[in-house]
Amino acid sequence: MAYDLEEQEQIEELKAWWKQHGNLVILTITAALLTIAAFQGWRYYRHNQAVAAVALYEQMQRAERAGDQKKTRDIAGQIVEKYGATPYAAFAALAAARASFDGGDLAGAKSRLQWVVERAGEEEMRDVARLRLAGVLLDEKNYAEALKLVDAKPVESMSGLYAALKGDILVAQGKVADARSAYRLALDKSEANSAYRATLQLKLDSLGEAK
Repeated sequence: MAYDLEEQEQIEELKAWWKQHGNLVILTITAALLTIAAFQGWRYYRHNQAVAAVALYEQMQRAERAGDQKKTRDIAGQIVEKYGATPYAAFAALAAARASFDGGDLAGAKSRLQWVVERAGEEEMRDVARLRLAGVLLDEKNYAEALKLVDAKPVESMSGLYAALKGDILVAQGKVADARSAYRLALDKSEANSAYRATLQLKLDSLGEAK
């Protein structure tokens, strides 16, 4: 009987506690379940986005290999527009920029490269786009803007390429001494076994000895 009374007291205490805190417990559990459901839903959404982006990206690659510049640009545009949050968007934008450049559409190439500079999640991708955009600006003889881009500090693995393009821009401006310094830096930053070193050396030699 004592056991029954003790048990009844515990039940009554539990009822009182539940009456006071039950709604809060239910709200907390509901919020936790909704958070889990939202997270799982987001993961599912992201997965589906990635799968769809991959399918389009493969189509774009086939068009690129076939030399179909218009189709490459069109599919790349779909990837950027619909799946801009996926890593494939930056790759697609770079491909579209290359197709635009090869087709003589410098404005289109710059637009896609600028998108990568501003929106790509990976620093290396932004550095690649910035370098290519500077190259387009060099072709347009927009030397001042091109220099601003290559003066940005890239990831270490690309510092030699940035220095080399800076040398090209400075040569186009007639700034031989500065160009010589840029090419020397590019040589210092390039890999010892890189075939590009020979090209850099030729560019440097073409400037003659420093006076």
